[in-house]
Amino acid sequence: MEDCNNKGEVHANFTKQKNSSARSGISLKSISSGRSSPQNSPSFQRPHSTLTPRREGKGVAQCYGSNRLLLWLLVITLWAYLGFCVQSRWAHDDKEGEFSGFKSRPSDATNSYVEQNQHHDLIAKNISLSVNIEQVGNQTMDVALAKKEYGVLSPVKSSSRKRRRRPVQGKRRRKHKLETSDLEELEPEIPPRNSTYGFLVGPFGSLEDRILKWSPQRRYETCDTRGDFARLVWSRKFVLIFHELSMTGAPLSMMELATELLSCEASVYAVVLSRKGGLMQELARRHIKVLDDKAYLSFKTAAKADLVIAGSAVCASWIEQYIERFPAGASKVAWWIMENRREYFDRAKDVLHRVKILIFLSEAQSKQWQKWCEEESIKLRLQPALVPLSVNDELAFVAGIPSTLNAPSFGAEKMDERRKLLRDSVRREMGLSDNDMLVMTLSSINRGKGQLFLLESARSIVEDKPFHHDNKKRAVLSDDGEYLSTLSRRHHVRKLFENSSVAFNNISSTFINSKEVFSHNNGTTAQSLKILIGSVGSKSNKVDYVKGLLRFLAQHSNLSKSVLWTSATTRVASLYSAADVYVTNSQGLGETFGRVTIEAMAFGLPVLGTDAGGTQEIVEHNVTGLLHPIGRTGNHVLAQHLRFLLENSFAREKMGMEGRKKVQRMFLKQNMYEKFVDVLVICMRTK
Repeated sequence: MEDCNNKGEVHANFTKQKNSSARSGISLKSISSGRSSPQNSPSFQRPHSTLTPRREGKGVAQCYGSNRLLLWLLVITLWAYLGFCVQSRWAHDDKEGEFSGFKSRPSDATNSYVEQNQHHDLIAKNISLSVNIEQVGNQTMDVALAKKEYGVLSPVKSSSRKRRRRPVQGKRRRKHKLETSDLEELEPEIPPRNSTYGFLVGPFGSLEDRILKWSPQRRYETCDTRGDFARLVWSRKFVLIFHELSMTGAPLSMMELATELLSCEASVYAVVLSRKGGLMQELARRHIKVLDDKAYLSFKTAAKADLVIAGSAVCASWIEQYIERFPAGASKVAWWIMENRREYFDRAKDVLHRVKILIFLSEAQSKQWQKWCEEESIKLRLQPALVPLSVNDELAFVAGIPSTLNAPSFGAEKMDERRKLLRDSVRREMGLSDNDMLVMTLSSINRGKGQLFLLESARSIVEDKPFHHDNKKRAVLSDDGEYLSTLSRRHHVRKLFENSSVAFNNISSTFINSKEVFSHNNGTTAQSLKILIGSVGSKSNKVDYVKGLLRFLAQHSNLSKSVLWTSATTRVASLYSAADVYVTNSQGLGETFGRVTIEAMAFGLPVLGTDAGGTQEIVEHNVTGLLHPIGRTGNHVLAQHLRFLLENSFAREKMGMEGRKKVQRMFLKQNMYEKFVDVLVICMRTK
């Protein structure tokens, strides 16, 4: 205001000068332009205006009017600055972009995933549930239901502009809601130590690294550049669809396929439909690009790819939406189905005839799905392909089998020595002695994997009681995983039981009557049975089933002292090295293929498996292992097989050697990719 008053005084003085100049006949001109002053200038005078100077109040109003423009500019600037801050914060929340780790170095992507997992670990640790289960003797045991190590919670970010422009507050609410719902679905964990029902051991990744002494970086660059597979995929673009990131057969197989494609100089993008599981960090460590969007962006990327490989029947919804948006993309989809239950077929049946080709793991699975297709009048575009899984190079190398990781200074013989050292160290960590036979099963803990039947069979051995077979009606698993009475399946079970009984009698002629067995076991102390069950923390575990196992162990204290638990992990070489026998006890239609089955055979373990599904194609009864019927009816045979191997270490070694030879002939990495070549030729054939 003081400045405006000064301007008013200047204006008055200038008016006086103007009046005197007008009387003297002199006109004031603009110095800078040489032209007459504009209309609003002080020197301009209307024809009939008076010479009276303006009042001071008019000078103040004129000052305010001239600064009004500056005021509006200031307001606009502040508004723009605030908008920029809000936009920057929004951009900071979504700075991962379209591809996770695409615009940053691999190490940066890895760090971001590690930080993300640490963040959600803290969330999980703050939320825990417990279930008290009554035991004999007024004792209770607590089952932790909060998953603290393997949960990766990632909110789904939308690619549409409308959803991106939502207020930050609303977006935070949506993110919190997703995290809460994910935490409610976390699976149970076994408490670390409780003598009531066993101990939680492992994982032994650090112990593996210390004893094996080999760099993890060289594990992934394993491409055979001279092979047909490398020639076909070189410089091609692939999109792989993961249905989840749990440490189970399907996600692990897809991850290893992506790794092989990358090592052969192909471009690989992963679409993850559910990020719950423990493989996100591993994908980042292997530099596999994960598309942040599983909708339009993934469809657009898949449409530009040379081939789309879906790794589960659960991918049916994504495939259907992709084909609806890009109909021509159906000819680029190879569907590698790894399930063998009717519920998965019902989920996928509407899309089976639209994709280029179906890929199955075993002959039994292929026949079953084609039978279902005939029942539903579904005509496939091409005859399904058969691509069994394989033992990856890393496990084969640790098992002492020659692979692409062998080097002159670091061969299979040297690794065989270190594997024996690893076995002794891990068994010592588990508290096992040389007189303990460790029987292991690493499947996810649910009804279809038959862990309860295994414990029931082991009880008769640990408690040294003859197996009591209940003749009453018992519920057994049907082929579709449902419970039916024994009467409805008596004929089928009786047939399997008779076949297995005949086969068991043949064991005596092969092993028990052998002089080598008696000389080998003469004077030795009888071994005791130990059971190792995994995988604690797996996404596929079922809470009710886990509680049922714990109740059973609570009622049989002697058995509970012989049971160990281990966490879900990808570092399984130490576990296979420490074990003596592997059990695949899948029920219903049996195991689709059994990736863990061939891994155990690679480490020289005899396999006790159910006579169903892909297991009967892998395990040769009385040669590489022993087969038993499915359901509770097969418990008696399984108990006999456990007792036989417990008392005959020579039979264990001989079956293990035969299984190892079969893996070398049929189930190494090169065997799987030789079959994949045929699929690639069909799918990427030049039109």
